[in-house]
Amino acid sequence: MTLQGWLLFFLVVQVIHFLGTWKLYIRAGRKAWEAIVPIYNAVVLMKIINRPWWWVILLFIPIINLFMIPVVWVETIRSFGRNSRPETFLVILTLGFYVYYVNYALDVEHIKDRSLKPRSNAGEWVNSIVFAVVAATLVHTYFMQPYLIPSSSLEKSLLIGDFLIVSKFHYGARVPMTTVAAPMVHDTIPLIKKKSYLFSDDFENREFSLKNKLQLPYLRLPAFEKIARNEIVVFNQPADTLLDMNDFHPDRNYYKPVDKKTNLVKRCVGIAGDSLEIRDGYVYINGEKTVLPDRALPQYNFIVNTDGQAISQVSLINRYNVREGGRMQNGNYYLTLTDKEAARIAKNPAVKSVTKQLQPKGQNGDVFPHVPGLGWNTDNYGPIYIPEKGVTVKLDKSSLPFYKRIISEYEKNTLIVNGDEIMINGKITDEYTFKQDYYWMMGDNRQNSLDARAWGYVPFDHVVGKPVFIWFSWDSNETNIVRKLKSIRWDRVFTTVGGEGKRVSYLPYFLAALALWFGYDYYRKRKKTTS
Repeated sequence: MTLQGWLLFFLVVQVIHFLGTWKLYIRAGRKAWEAIVPIYNAVVLMKIINRPWWWVILLFIPIINLFMIPVVWVETIRSFGRNSRPETFLVILTLGFYVYYVNYALDVEHIKDRSLKPRSNAGEWVNSIVFAVVAATLVHTYFMQPYLIPSSSLEKSLLIGDFLIVSKFHYGARVPMTTVAAPMVHDTIPLIKKKSYLFSDDFENREFSLKNKLQLPYLRLPAFEKIARNEIVVFNQPADTLLDMNDFHPDRNYYKPVDKKTNLVKRCVGIAGDSLEIRDGYVYINGEKTVLPDRALPQYNFIVNTDGQAISQVSLINRYNVREGGRMQNGNYYLTLTDKEAARIAKNPAVKSVTKQLQPKGQNGDVFPHVPGLGWNTDNYGPIYIPEKGVTVKLDKSSLPFYKRIISEYEKNTLIVNGDEIMINGKITDEYTFKQDYYWMMGDNRQNSLDARAWGYVPFDHVVGKPVFIWFSWDSNETNIVRKLKSIRWDRVFTTVGGEGKRVSYLPYFLAALALWFGYDYYRKRKKTTS
């Protein structure tokens, strides 16, 4: 829905509210006109139901308001003596329209100083649960979000089974675009495995779907910092609107809300305005070889030749991960290693050779923008320009494959190509100006990562946040509970994602602070009891 559409929707809601409550406002000693003035009517209503003014803010926060609006309906009828359980269920089931019945059909009186304490233990529990969910959803949506590393694309920098805390506010918290969704889950509700949000992915009728009309336009709160080159970033995968996730150049898409696309975590090796090139697996930015943070440990695929000796006889190789089925003919082993690890293994007398597996320059690979004549592949790629907001580029048949998806999918323009003629939004043109910044995200496990080399640029409106903390870590692939507990990586628990040098666990400091707090709390209570 457009901004104008949401404004019209907001005004319609104000009229509905006025028609259903103006008599109740009068019975509460207020004026009828106070029920029609936007925002002010909500502040007055909070006074009528004896609730704090800041509840008004919660009514306008997407997702949070899905809980708060029904709460206000219930509080409204209870402020006029309608406290029975059937009436509570009725006002919720009728989406608040039971208030109309109270307003017009019943002779009710306003209870000015009504008790806000629940009348039963069940009511106490419901209150506690609702506001616990509201608080948790607020933190999860706008401040911090837990995240689990599911794949090896950042292996050695971040491990499978690392539990992260992702900051939403570093790059500016993104206001949820999907207004009707289950709280604190992503695109699927656990256990029942059903879609967690209201949206129609029908390609043919998407523009006419009421579900899709409830989408908010993209909006992000002010940022504390910009995305820096080589930072690790969590983002929504742009290619999660493709019919086939293994086919990155389809004829058409299916549609999925941006904020409900699959969450990925990669390293941002190129920022808006950069020229990026990959030479023999190494990233070059603006012609210079990129210098990674010392905690970034890029890995590549190597063939280790032992001339027929069993791997158990090679002590150095035993220290590294050998993929299942990695043994090849004639004593060759397929390993994923850093350059330093490969150099150390090569010094072992039992190893005859260590060879990095690279696709040669000029050999075509199935990489973005999927133009065979370019001769690009995952190891030798580019140079490619990363679009920057406000920059204008020339468009022709050779440059269009790079920007086609940006123009039509990410920036919502109508694009028609007829021979050499390019038409955007009904006008023939040979240039395009970008509306937002774009980024180039890659995994540190360079030859075993599905990343920007497959699906191209990541728009800024797809950025979720910045991983800042590892609060827990273990082998998530282990199924045996005993071995799983033994796999806890204590040296990674309570460590920072960024920073220089060896990771330092802050778990002992946290436990010490916790012990001090409980000790102080025990001492304070005991002193209060004896005094």
